[in-house]
Amino acid sequence: MSKKRHTPEQIISKLREAEVLLSQGQSVPVACKRTEVSEQTYYRWRKDYGGLRSDQAKRFKELERENGRLKKLLADQALDNAILKEGLLSEATSGNF
Repeated sequence: MSKKRHTPEQIISKLREAEVLLSQGQSVPVACKRTEVSEQTYYRWRKDYGGLRSDQAKRFKELERENGRLKKLLADQALDNAILKEGLLSEATSGNF
């Protein structure tokens, strides 16, 4: 089975479809089979996207990407600071300061 990335809109659509099937008395495995997702994926999506509308899910993903970018910038800045401090300490101990 090939991996397929779903957009937040597709995920919410599949979750809604599964919820309709579940409300009609279908079991989770049957609903997952009809929506063409594994049970594990269904439960993970439900945990992450349950109760969200499409626009909220899109914004959520944008915020996650931005958060990752900001974390990387912060890590780079902390590394630069550590390098500068190390350089200052080595100059102070060698007497070149």
